[in-house]
Amino acid sequence: MRLESGGIHMFDVMTVYGTRPEAIKLAPVIAGIQRSANLEATVVVTGQHREMLDQVNRLFGIEPAHDLDIITPRQTLQDITVRALAGLGNVIRAERPDMVVVQGDTTTSFVAALAAFYEKIPVVHVEAGLRTSDRYNPFPEEINRRLTSQVASLHLAPTRTSRANLVAENIKPELITVTGNTVIDALHDVVARRLPYTDPALERLDGRVVLITAHRRESWGEPMARSARAVRRLALRYPDTVFVLPAHLNPVVREVLLPPLRDQPNVLITEPLPYGQFSRLMQDSHLILTDSGGVQEEGPSLGKPVLVMRDTTERPEAVEAGTVRLVGTDEDVIVREVTRLLDDDDHYAVMANAVNPYGDGQAARRSVQAIEHFFGLAGPPDDFAPAA
Repeated sequence: MRLESGGIHMFDVMTVYGTRPEAIKLAPVIAGIQRSANLEATVVVTGQHREMLDQVNRLFGIEPAHDLDIITPRQTLQDITVRALAGLGNVIRAERPDMVVVQGDTTTSFVAALAAFYEKIPVVHVEAGLRTSDRYNPFPEEINRRLTSQVASLHLAPTRTSRANLVAENIKPELITVTGNTVIDALHDVVARRLPYTDPALERLDGRVVLITAHRRESWGEPMARSARAVRRLALRYPDTVFVLPAHLNPVVREVLLPPLRDQPNVLITEPLPYGQFSRLMQDSHLILTDSGGVQEEGPSLGKPVLVMRDTTERPEAVEAGTVRLVGTDEDVIVREVTRLLDDDDHYAVMANAVNPYGDGQAARRSVQAIEHFFGLAGPPDDFAPAA
């Protein structure tokens, strides 16, 4: 806590992240902290991602106070953990914040929480309580978020299901606030800007577009190869539909995913898109085929059916609501489910019009109020409840 001019005590809230998804989901929270009369924002990035992370910081006008820049080619989980823990330990000891905020389930999130715990500094976990109950799926995210829950002092759960998961693990209910997901706050902001594409081919898109993203570690190798073959079959079956694949930068992904698709005239492979352009592409798409976590939340907010190329999901609310369907990485299943959405207008409408369970654009406000309440500066926030 710092004494500012005029005698106002400001609580220093350090926000730590390292990847693009974390940056997107924490940007509205950082903005809310900056608007608070009682909180001071200190932003630290590990650089677990690099170019994609920097793009999001520029988009939301965030200037980190510390950048550890830990990324190396073909880095292992051990590499990320060791470098992030050493760097964050030094920064936290030097800054001595009143609180450390982490988001989600990346290695950066877990390591930042651990580094704060070692210094006996309270941890706030944004997007807390997601679970698949399979420690290796997704890997390493499921264990990262479980370990983070063990050291967090305040848990900001996006949904009531996530809250129930935490309560079942003996987290005290009074330490949990259901906020909705902050990704919806960010998405509303960016989609409203309707940012231009830098790739001229995207500006020329016409007709139906199927957006594809794939990068999950547990899908590397043959599972991702099956997904690529499925997309190739779909591209041949629907020559008037454009299949757009923003290719992840990881060479392990590219070496498997791209070769079967490069020679298809209606498959457009692009470099990774800045978040603003990717949000516009989601809005311009007819449906989304993905293994991403965040896209499962964002797509339904835009009325887009989402097919998830994973066997499990920590976001069961969307499956239950009907906005998301798990298709795994079985080639025939992927082809069948995409075909159904492309051919059956009634089936498409059911998925596109289902209620989004993830947020109302007020998650960051609730998150900041929960932080202020933790410090005794405000009353408890209202819990988010999706419209029926």
